[in-house]
Amino acid sequence: MADLVQDFNDYRSRMNDKLLADNNKIIKRIFNLDTNAYMEGVLDVKTKELLGLVASAVLRCDDCIKYHLETSYKEGLTKEQVVEALGIATLVGGTIVIPHLRRAYEFWEALESHYGTGNAE
Repeated sequence: MADLVQDFNDYRSRMNDKLLADNNKIIKRIFNLDTNAYMEGVLDVKTKELLGLVASAVLRCDDCIKYHLETSYKEGLTKEQVVEALGIATLVGGTIVIPHLRRAYEFWEALESHYGTGNAE
């Protein structure tokens, strides 16, 4: 069985390198803004990741959902916390979010398999 986590991270890393290699100032600034927005601030990183996860689910961006799931996992959020946040996303986004919810559950299971049961901290 393919390692969904490794495949996603390899693809993301390879393509981000290509995007950034073009030296497009706007794209580089957006990447920098994104990185800085999720750093510790008045809100802690865990809260920001859950906010990113909910927004990504409502906007139906599977890559974004995967990214925020993995970061949430690495930050030590529990499956229960993530599932509660995904419940809010489904409530806000409506039933059209359900296919993304399925893939989110699948990816969380892949994270547990990839890193071992429990969180990656």
